[in-house]
Order: sequence, then structure tokens, then C-alpha cells
Amino acid sequence: MGRLFLILGFCLYLSIGHAQTKYPKDYFSNPLEIPLILSGTFGELRSNHFHSGLDIKTQKRVGFNVLSSAKGYVSRIKVSEWGYGKALYVTHPNGYTTVYGHLKKFAPKIESYVKKQQYQKESFTIQLYPNSNELTVNQNEIIAYSGNTGGSGGPHLHYEIRDKNSKPMNPMLFGIEIPDSKNPEIRACIAYPFGSSSHINQSNKKNILKIKRLKNGTLTTNKITAYGKIGFGVNAIDKQDGALNNNGLFSLEMTVNGQKVYKHKVAIFSFTESRYLNTLIDYERYYDKKQRIQKCFVEPANKLSIYSDLVNNGYLDIKDGMSYTVKITSKDVKGNSSTLIIPIKGKKDSILVKNKKIKTSHYFKANEFNKIKQRDITVAFPKYSFYKNLPFDFKYKNNIVTLHNPNVPLHKSFTLTFDISTYPKEKRKQLCIVRKSKRGKLYYSTTKRKENKIYTLSKKLGNYTLVLDTIKPKIRALNFKNKQWLTKFRYLKLKISDNLSGVKFYRGEIDGKWILLEYDAKKGLLMYDFNDRKLIGKEHTLKVTVMDNVKNTNVYIATFYKKDK
Repeated sequence: MGRLFLILGFCLYLSIGHAQTKYPKDYFSNPLEIPLILSGTFGELRSNHFHSGLDIKTQKRVGFNVLSSAKGYVSRIKVSEWGYGKALYVTHPNGYTTVYGHLKKFAPKIESYVKKQQYQKESFTIQLYPNSNELTVNQNEIIAYSGNTGGSGGPHLHYEIRDKNSKPMNPMLFGIEIPDSKNPEIRACIAYPFGSSSHINQSNKKNILKIKRLKNGTLTTNKITAYGKIGFGVNAIDKQDGALNNNGLFSLEMTVNGQKVYKHKVAIFSFTESRYLNTLIDYERYYDKKQRIQKCFVEPANKLSIYSDLVNNGYLDIKDGMSYTVKITSKDVKGNSSTLIIPIKGKKDSILVKNKKIKTSHYFKANEFNKIKQRDITVAFPKYSFYKNLPFDFKYKNNIVTLHNPNVPLHKSFTLTFDISTYPKEKRKQLCIVRKSKRGKLYYSTTKRKENKIYTLSKKLGNYTLVLDTIKPKIRALNFKNKQWLTKFRYLKLKISDNLSGVKFYRGEIDGKWILLEYDAKKGLLMYDFNDRKLIGKEHTLKVTVMDNVKNTNVYIATFYKKDK
């Protein structure tokens, strides 16, 4: 009997363990009441990170009901000028959390809770962590209204499902249904030789392979000749029904003569690893050509957890006299796929086109701390700032610091420091560090101060210099004038902007009391809702203060008349 219970217990343990690895298909419902059409998919390649959810179109409009996908409680509320803008996090009894971003506003009970905290803290941007019994919600309860806040490029709902460890997971694996009958498209292919003796078509440089479609629909390249250690990468996109957007893949795999040697699948990842996406793609080509080539090999610095079925990390060792057939297959979540065939003839040959050796005054090892000091500037790179060893180009001429080339990605921030002790004291406070683009445009780089030095932390290489910012921000009323009656007005609207270092701080007051000015940073729009607070009397004074990042300050004062009923 004891043996029987032991066997039954072991079987129960296996069944529970197996069940926990499955995605609950019928637990989460759609977060919108309209048909779900995507402008962005989970795992899509974005700037320095994977996309962590679904971007659901809202018909180019805002204000659609956003529904809680399951019963739970609001565990986090974040209001920020960029990022997800207004965002809600709902934790559910099964341990998962759903996230809803770029919201216009929250449902009344949540909106009231948030505004109370904003007025107490006198801050539009805020982050709150309600207790589990404060803001409970039911499945399909309206929790917010869709919008375009934060870093959104247009009206849509950003929707996520995260596990108990806050790792985002693909919502389409949970039964969130998105119509998709289209195959992914492989649009470009590059072959990479590694080492001085390896070559492709007698070239030691990476080769762009021409893709052609045969009459039967098969994608293929011309036969290439190669020798030694090589790898491949492809540019591929996916589309869903009802949309023209170029979205991301679910998986990419490669076989050689029928043997699987590479596969990656983006079903789940952690935010801490997401920046390693820069090793998945050919970053140089992305920066120079705006084309994302996904490598079908795993470089040593790559610590992504998305890989499986790796043989020699996806690298191929091509032998003289051998023939190979490489197949690269891209898939979406629905199983739609497309395959590219690359025929290879192994041939040890003379190399006619060779990579040029780069000569620089510095050579950085990725696993070491690297530092350069010249005259009044110092630049320091922590260990593992770079993904590989690098001949590093450095110049300091005409007050411009050249840090190699921005087509090389960084994993950690470097510190660039300027000694400004030679500048007049009255000007030091208005100095800031900027990055200068190829076209000469200046981008403020967050500047910090310590004694007679200023410094910045950045993950972008390129040209940096010091500039003097003496111009205060601009403030302009949009929908009212000084000494105007505003009795029938619901909102006050103002436009703010800064010429260089950017807006750091703003504050609004009516009759000396702080008011909640909601800030749309994309448009530079400040907006106050008169419903927030009842005004006493009929004559009122509005005061708006705006300061930039070097503390140039402007103050706008206006009188208006409004008598609350």
C-alpha cells in the first residue's frame, strides 16, 4: 500500500509540475471591447530592448474602455512623462500580473485615488503601490481609458502579461486571440566570415546575399563558395491580418544538411537581459542602414536566455570540397513560416577582398576597466561596457570629444567628465554637456556637477562637447488670455518649451495653491482640469514656473475670472 501511495504521489507531483509549465488559455480575457489588431508584437526588436507586450490599435482614437483581463487588484500605478505614460499593473490570484500602458486616464475610483496622492505630493509624475485590499477589480471591469500618453507614437494600448518574477511573457500564448494567416517575410540575408583565413565568395568581409523567389514560392540565394568559420543573419518581419505594420518574429531557426544548429524563441525574457539584444542583431548595420539583421549565431558576450538547439553556437565550419544546404526558417506564434535556402560549396580559395586592419591610438579589452584622460577631460568605461575587444578611436580637438563611432553598442554607461575650472564662475552654472550628431544637431546629455567639474553618464558613443545655455524656457497660453472670463472653460492649456537643455521642472499655482498640471512632453502641453478643485471668488491668479536643466527659469502670471456655480 505504501509503495502504491508513493507511486501515486510521484505521478501527482509530475502532473502538477507539468501543469505549471503550461499557459492558462482561458484565464485572461481581451483588454478591449474592439477587435484586436496589432501595431506591435511581443518580442519585437526595439531600440536596445525587446518589446515586452502587445501594442493594440485603437482606431487612431483615444478613450476606449480598458478592461481588467481577470479578477485581481491594482498593485502598481505609474504616471510618467515618457515610457508607458499613465500605466496600471493588476496582480491576479494565479500569480500573474497584467500591465496596461499609454492610458488617457484611469477609471473614476482609481483616478480619484491617484489624484489625491498627486495633490498630497504636489507632483504629476508619481508611482504608487496600493495594498491588495485598496483597489480590487473584477474581470472585464473598466479600469481605464485608452490613450496616447508617455513615449507612445500614436493612440494604442500597450498590454503585457508578467509572471510572478516580473518577467514579461507573450500574451498570445495565453489565448489572447489575434487573427493571423500571413507568413513572415525574410527580406535580406548576410553571410559573415570569422578569422583571417575564412572567406565567402573570396571575400573576408561580410557578404550581402541576393534573395530570389522560385516559381514554387521557395526563397533561395545563389550558391556561394566559402571556407572556414562563417555565420548567417537575416532581416525578417511578420504581419498580422488587418494591419500593414511590420512586426516581430516569434522564432528563428537554422538547419545545416537537415541538422538543427540554431534556434531562438521569444516567449519570455527578463528586463535585465533585454539589452543583450544588441548582440543578437548586427548593430553596425542597424545604425548605418536602419535594418535589423538577426544573427543565427550566438556571440560570446550574448547572455540572452532565448536560445535552444545550439550546435557550435550556430557557427558553421565549412570544409574544402564539401557541400552544404542551409535553411533558415522564421515563424510567428500561429505557426505561419517562411524558409530561406542557402546552398554552399566548400572551397579553400584565395582571398581577393580583405578586411582592413583598423589602427587607433587605444585598444580596449571588454573585460577590463578602460580610461582616457587628456587635458581637461576624462572618459571612463566600466568592465563589460563593450561586447567585444575594440580598437578605440579617440580625439579631442576644437573642444569636441570624439568617442569612437556610435555604430558600436554599449552595454553599460561610460562617464565623461569636463574640468570647467578655467571658465568664469558666473558661466559655470549654465554649462552643460551635449552630444553632437553627424548633421550637427545638439542633444542634451544629462549633466551633473561636482565642485569644478561637470560630467555625464551615457551609453551612446559619438561626439560630445560643452555648450552654454543662457536662454530661459518659453511659456505660452493656448486657450485663454490675460484678464479673460473662463466660467464655461473646463481646461486651462499652456505650451512650454526649451531651446537646449530641456524642461526639468514646472509648477502651477492658482491663488497661491498648487494645481495638477498634466504634462504631455511630446507636445510640450500643460493642461489643468478645473474640476479638480472648487475656486472661491471670481478673480484668480495663475502662476506657472518652468525651469530648464541648467536652472534658467521663466515665470508666467495671468489673471482670469471664473465663478464656480
